[in-house]
Amino acid sequence: MLSGLVIVDKPQGWTSHDVVGRMRRLAGTRKVGHAGTLDPMATGVLVVGINKATRLLTYIVGTSKTYTATIRLGESTVTDDAEGEVTSTHSAAAVTEEAVRAGVAALTGKIEQVPSSVSAIKVNGERAYARVRSGEEVKLAARPVTIHRFEVHGLRAVRDGEALDVDVTVECSSGTYIRALARDLGNALGVGGHLTALRRTQVGPYTLEQAHTLEQLADEMDVLEMSEAARALMPNRELSEDETTEISFGRRIAAGPAAGTPEAATAESPAAAFAPDGTLVALLADAGSYAKPVLVFAPDNEKRAAQQEQRAD
Repeated sequence: MLSGLVIVDKPQGWTSHDVVGRMRRLAGTRKVGHAGTLDPMATGVLVVGINKATRLLTYIVGTSKTYTATIRLGESTVTDDAEGEVTSTHSAAAVTEEAVRAGVAALTGKIEQVPSSVSAIKVNGERAYARVRSGEEVKLAARPVTIHRFEVHGLRAVRDGEALDVDVTVECSSGTYIRALARDLGNALGVGGHLTALRRTQVGPYTLEQAHTLEQLADEMDVLEMSEAARALMPNRELSEDETTEISFGRRIAAGPAAGTPEAATAESPAAAFAPDGTLVALLADAGSYAKPVLVFAPDNEKRAAQQEQRAD
C-alpha cells in the first residue's frame, strides 16, 4: 500500500481541499490529508499525506512556515488580500523605505495578531468567513504568534505612485496570517494595506525544491517515503533488533539519551524510531527511565518475531 508524503506545489485558484481531492484520485485512495491550509490565492508548498503517512501530519502542522509575498500599501480590502473588495484607499506616495522597514521591524518577533475576519476560525461553531459573507461584522481575538524573519527585498511605486508594493520574505510560527501582517503594516503606516501575492516556500523541513505540480504528479507520483519523511521532521533514534521487536508490539524500552533534558521526546514532540534496516518503526516519547510508543508503524510484527526465534535457535 502506497504510504508517504507528497510535497505539492499548489496552483493559484485551488483550495487545499481541491488538491486533496485530486491527490485521492492520483493515489487511488481515500486516505489523504494535508498539513496546513493555503488560501486559494496562494501558491507553493502543501504537504500531503497518503495512507499511513497521514498520521505524521499532526506533527507537521505546528512547524514553522516560510513565505514570499507582496504587500500593497495604500489599499485596504475586506479580506486583507487581493480577492476581496477594496474598502478604502489612501495615497502611499509619502511612505518612505525607512518607514516601511521600521514598520516591519515592529511586527517581527513575538507579537499579538488579530486574524483576518474572513479566516477559517470558528466563531460559535461557524467559520468566520461565512459570518462575514452573510453580512455580519466579525471581530476575532488576538493570538500570540512569532515572526522569526520579516525581510524587505524591494519597493515599487504602482497606481501612478499612489500605492506602494513591498516584496518580502516571512518566516513565522504556525497559525500566523500573512495577510494580517499586510493589513497591520498598512495600518501602522496610516495608509492601509493588503496582500497581492503569496507563495509558501517551506513547511518545516520540506521545501519548494522538493515540490511537484499536480501535472507532474499525474505523470509520475513522487512520494517521500515514510522513513525519509520522519527523519527530516523530528529527532531520530536508532533501535537495536530487540528494541525494534519490543516497540513493534507496543511495549516500552529504555529512555533515549535526551531523557530528563529539555530536548527529551514527548507525546507532542516525539522522536522517530528506526529499525536497524532503516524502517520507521514508531514515534516515541520519553517517560522517566522508559520510552513508550506514541504511534507504531511496524507492519511486520510476525515476521520480526519469527526472525528473533530463528536467531535464538
